[in-house]
Amino acid sequence: MDNPIEEYLQLVTLVREHVVEQLEFGLSEIEIKESEPQTKLADVDLATLDADAKSCTKCGLHEGRTNVVFGVGNPNAELMFVGEAPGADEDLQGEPFVGRAGKLLTKIIEDGMKLKRDDVYIANVLKCRPPGNRNPVPDEVETCSPYLIRQIELIKPKVMVALGSFAAKTLLNTTTNISALRGQLHPFTLSDNFEKPPRVMPTYHPAYLLRNPNAKRDVWEDIKIVLEYLSTD
Repeated sequence: MDNPIEEYLQLVTLVREHVVEQLEFGLSEIEIKESEPQTKLADVDLATLDADAKSCTKCGLHEGRTNVVFGVGNPNAELMFVGEAPGADEDLQGEPFVGRAGKLLTKIIEDGMKLKRDDVYIANVLKCRPPGNRNPVPDEVETCSPYLIRQIELIKPKVMVALGSFAAKTLLNTTTNISALRGQLHPFTLSDNFEKPPRVMPTYHPAYLLRNPNAKRDVWEDIKIVLEYLSTD
């Protein structure tokens, strides 16, 4: 080519086209990686999901955990309890609700509902303990919630009791205060993988009841609604 300016302009055009192609490819890679966790978990069974969660390093919480607290109980349970996140006792033992609040939950299940703890399934929104038991932050919930949603899809409970404001807001995808949510059943809408979606009963967390014993009456009213719903076809 005899004209150096024209040659330079063609070279610039080729470089620009190459950069655009690379950017487009890069964006595709990001989209694939972002959708990978949900796709990856879509077909796994509970044992595989548990193993995957125990090796998870997707957020910073893995750096300070002692154990991943996946969930415990009957994998075919009609009733599921969902809390916020593991505390210190749960982190040490690798099981949800084993501290003082857990003992109160067990009392509600066994003495109040006349069920065995092993009859129900218990899990948390987060599988790792936040430092100092602080509230979960949005990116932790976004990273960890696919595990909970897949647990719910596999267990297929008839009803879930959301223990505390954070669990209730997460399961119902709402910002409404728990005092306005409790006392009635709500449909679970975070997954379409149900013939009949589970119902969600928001109620106060057992740790809140330890600090505010007068709220136990409200929780019992919520539990009675749950029991009545479980008795229907």
